[in-house]
Amino acid sequence: MRRRLLDATVDCLVQYGYAGTTTTRVTELAGVTRGAQVHHFPTRADLVAAAVRHLAAKRAELAFERIDEVRQAPDPLEAALDLLWEIHQGPINYATIEMWVAARTDPELREQLTRVEPAARASLIEFAEAAFGEYAANPRFRHIMYTAMDAIRGILLMGLSDEDTTNMQKRWHRARTDLRELIDVVLPRN
Repeated sequence: MRRRLLDATVDCLVQYGYAGTTTTRVTELAGVTRGAQVHHFPTRADLVAAAVRHLAAKRAELAFERIDEVRQAPDPLEAALDLLWEIHQGPINYATIEMWVAARTDPELREQLTRVEPAARASLIEFAEAAFGEYAANPRFRHIMYTAMDAIRGILLMGLSDEDTTNMQKRWHRARTDLRELIDVVLPRN
């Protein structure tokens, strides 16, 4: 039941935006009663905050499903960066962006996201530590990963207003090259 509610919340965020994601619409899409929704998530903000955690878990799940592929790639570092880029694509990204933007003017949502976002980032850092092998031993590794995620999210945000996806891909390839150089300089292999 919880999973159906969370999946329906993500679907609503993607299809209707945050403003159009009402508890009524979510319960209808999930095929549950309003009472069931309130039992699991008393408020809209609770539901949306749980959806943030759900989205973070989906991202981490997607990443860990392919970790062996990354480790066995000819260039595991580049493969890991590309996978981070890939798991930020599509509906998961659109739903997340909807919540970030809405949090700017919704104090209750902002408070919820402020509590949830560190756990969301931590799951991706956990994947990166597992995927990047010896690079992860360096204390500065987390900072580089945060920079990589910031670059990815910024490119994807800018891409929302550009129908030509090749521009977004070009930006990512440029950023990946720069990130690779940064990693090689700041995190030399031991």
